[in-house]
Amino acid sequence: MLAVIQCVENGYIACFERHLKHSVEKVWSSLTENDKLEKWFSELRVDDLREGGIIKFNMQDDIFEELEIIELKMCSILEYTWGEDRVRFELYLEPNGCRLVLIEKINKITDHTSKDLAGWHVCLEVISKLLEGRTLESRDSEWKRWHEQYVQLIKKFLENS
Repeated sequence: MLAVIQCVENGYIACFERHLKHSVEKVWSSLTENDKLEKWFSELRVDDLREGGIIKFNMQDDIFEELEIIELKMCSILEYTWGEDRVRFELYLEPNGCRLVLIEKINKITDHTSKDLAGWHVCLEVISKLLEGRTLESRDSEWKRWHEQYVQLIKKFLENS
């Protein structure tokens, strides 16, 4: 399922939603424990898990960007800076597992936005597969497939805005 993009005050939001047949605690550990985090986003590392704490993003060659944790509610909300934007994960208990919502708050849509959205889409697929004890065959081919769909989604969104 593609993200839903909306125009909001001071920018845009892209919202991804997934229903997972796993506990909130298990999904939370995938988002916040480095040994699990590195399996779906190897460039990220939680340095200090608290509001005001830091997640480090390895840009390349051990050059790190520090992402500040803006909001943290254990097993519920994790929000941090992402350049000029923000990334927010929300978890909600459901009868057969939990609902995972990923919201990217986007300052302005650029040529790179479709790449980020495709990347987050694939990350969510990888998380889901890992939780099921499986792996995604090729992240690159999945990314290319979803990137084209996000290019079209953004184009239609901007035409209708």
